[in-house]
Amino acid sequence: MGTATSAVSPAVTPAATPLTVDSSAVDTTTERLVAAAAQVFGEKGYDGAGVAEIARRAGLTTGAIYSRFSGKAELLAAAIRSCTEDEFDQLFADHAFDGRATDLLRTVGSHLVTRRPQPGHALLLEAFVAARRDEEVARLLRGHLAERAARLAGLVDASKVDGVVDPEVDTRAIVHLAHAVGLGFLIFEALGVASPDPRAWEDLVGRVVASVTPPDHPSREPNDPTEDPND
Repeated sequence: MGTATSAVSPAVTPAATPLTVDSSAVDTTTERLVAAAAQVFGEKGYDGAGVAEIARRAGLTTGAIYSRFSGKAELLAAAIRSCTEDEFDQLFADHAFDGRATDLLRTVGSHLVTRRPQPGHALLLEAFVAARRDEEVARLLRGHLAERAARLAGLVDASKVDGVVDPEVDTRAIVHLAHAVGLGFLIFEALGVASPDPRAWEDLVGRVVASVTPPDHPSREPNDPTEDPND
């Protein structure tokens, strides 16, 4: 579970150097619209973005938007998905998790302090701000988060069956904690708060992950803080 400069306002691109979509590099009309929407939402925020401006950036008409999307909220959801799903999928591709939720949690948790800001982070933060005022945005955002939650929950449940995760630990609680930590980092990034030392953070993540494994599982480190050294 950005380049925004505050928790309530998106980064603003100077008017002297407006961004434009390179239509030759984008294959379909929908992709052109989503790319343009990501640019405009990133510059002006959800409330300040207009469908006419998005269509202009894409080199299309507003009719092209409304024939594919119900409006700005759906465009924002598509822009977020296009900018953020690759990062999540890349982690699955780069690491052989083999159904081990603990490996995924450890890798993703450690990744939070070393990842580079991405446009999708700012868009996601802007979506949370907009969701406070727009129920359609809130509904679409809940759906976006639910998709990721279901994916992680499935992995956690499979790991319980395999004996990697303690079945006594609530799956929903694990997923909720993972999302809460990830979303918290979005706020820190927006405010420019420095991340902790990567080694110290990785050690902490390892200790938290170890706490959800069964006490007798071989993956536990000898110096696992949840074990009593006097046993």
